[in-house]
Amino acid sequence: MKYDVALIGGGASGLACAVRLTEKSKLKTVIIEAGERLGKKLSATGNGQGNISNTDLSPDHYFGGGANLAGRFACNNPQIYAELFDCIFTADAQGRIYPAGRQASSLTDCLIRKLNGKADILLSTKVIGIEKGFTLTLSDGNKITAGSVVLCVGGKAQKQFKTDGSSYALACAFGHKLTPLYPSLVQLKTITQHIKTLKGIRADCTVSAVKGAKILKSVRGDVIFTEYGVSGNAIFALSPYVAGRDGITLSLEFLPDVTVGEIVDNLKKRRMAGYAQEDLLSGTLHNRIGRAVIDRAADKTDMQIAHMLKNFTLPVTGTLGFDYAQVTRGGIDMGGITDRLESKLVKNLYFAGEVLDVDGDCGGYNLHWAFASGLRVADAILEDI
Repeated sequence: MKYDVALIGGGASGLACAVRLTEKSKLKTVIIEAGERLGKKLSATGNGQGNISNTDLSPDHYFGGGANLAGRFACNNPQIYAELFDCIFTADAQGRIYPAGRQASSLTDCLIRKLNGKADILLSTKVIGIEKGFTLTLSDGNKITAGSVVLCVGGKAQKQFKTDGSSYALACAFGHKLTPLYPSLVQLKTITQHIKTLKGIRADCTVSAVKGAKILKSVRGDVIFTEYGVSGNAIFALSPYVAGRDGITLSLEFLPDVTVGEIVDNLKKRRMAGYAQEDLLSGTLHNRIGRAVIDRAADKTDMQIAHMLKNFTLPVTGTLGFDYAQVTRGGIDMGGITDRLESKLVKNLYFAGEVLDVDGDCGGYNLHWAFASGLRVADAILEDI
């Protein structure tokens, strides 16, 4: 079978690209998806609620070699999702944008409906090789040809979505380089000596990622203590600043809205009331957290306890890995990619989404990039015809 455009990957960026191509042209297009259905990861985003963008868009929220590029054409189009979806969107207090119905799968349904049979779809099919020209060899033994190929195969995170990193080889076979890969938006492993009794407890904290004397990033949110370290939305938000770095320590500030002076005054009052030392923070903090804080205070003075409450440190030893990460840090080196997201090495070979060395903060930034890059590739192809 001969096609004008072959899209390898039916996730957010591939679907966005296909919708634009089929709406604006009669190019014969095929989507080749390794999974059993399109948009499976999109349908799970935002805990199934569909966090697809953010009201606070700037290049500061992107990382990797393509961060500036994302800033130029993704952040300059803050409502790019409105070009793809016909539903009403709302933003929460953190600026995270969701469909008003809070159902991510409805977004996938919307894109598939827009395709409306205008593109061929091959499911449970993997591309195992591409020859210049382009001839694509499929996992079922068949071959197809295409005038243009778009690699929107995702990264290495969450292999349950058929993104195990093996598809990077399709680009590397043409001479493209791969930057180091790290899991991001992921739970963090820490030294657990001081939190063994805290498993399952959730706390509202300000958490800072610290390297040496430098604070890399501070985030306010939930921290969940686990048998391996910490999870929760604050940890996911910090993980991009930890990815690929050694020697990181997390500093947890309990009671971020209460001053050290107020804590010290309360401790003095409790001592005078006859509280046992291990119960000085009961009611102020979860009992087990309070005891863990007091246990770590060297001489158990009020000031030392208050300081520990505001600076409960946990050295990071790693992450929970790619299987649990939401996105991949790193990807195809942007040095070999044009601003059109076309290969500098092979004409009519394009890239979109997580496969590239671009990733974003937690809060809708990665999907915003996926949509923006998919539409950018479609526009580049349309410009050529």
